[in-house]
Amino acid sequence: QVQLVESGGGLVQAGGSLRLSCAASGRTFSSYAMGWFRQAPGKEREFVAAISRSGGNTYYADSVKGRFTISRDNAKNTVYLQMNSLKPEDTGVYYCAETVRAGATPDVGEYRYWGQGTQVTVSS
Repeated sequence: QVQLVESGGGLVQAGGSLRLSCAASGRTFSSYAMGWFRQAPGKEREFVAAISRSGGNTYYADSVKGRFTISRDNAKNTVYLQMNSLKPEDTGVYYCAETVRAGATPDVGEYRYWGQGTQVTVSS
């Protein structure tokens, strides 16, 4: 059974940084692309970033491009999201997800497994 556990969320002031981690278990982590999504109160879940199974290709939402960096360590079965220059509009619950494919994708339908989420709150 696949399990994804996020950590690293918290409260930060605008302009600050946070690093999210997602530890995976249950199947061959290095075989599948991973992604991060977020959901703000009253809004739909939205794509943030994705990374291919090798880490060689990444994909970002326009709203985070240049501020967020997704990476992975296949030896540790972990994917990361480094978030810099945070804005109040980045506030939400951040979810880690695992796809059923090798390539990075923003398509939520390609993600089969999801973590429970970690709260990120950016104060102005």
